Amino acid sequence: MAKITEDMTIYEVLQIAPDIAPVFFEFGMHCLGCPVSRGETVAQAAAAHGVDAQVMLDKLNEFVENQN
Repeated sequence: MAKITEDMTIYEVLQIAPDIAPVFFEFGMHCLGCPVSRGETVAQAAAAHGVDAQVMLDKLNEFVENQN
């Protein structure tokens, strides 16, 4: 399975793991379907929501690893 990186867009992450939305919700990111998410990177989203990007990446990758 692909590893999620901070330079991937939210859209790319959702393509890799369509069921990952609850992890984003944990960080207050509830607008995953909005047009901005198609071009916003994980790092940009974290910064916009005042979240530590590495903590979010760890949770996202943990979710993906547990899907196998």
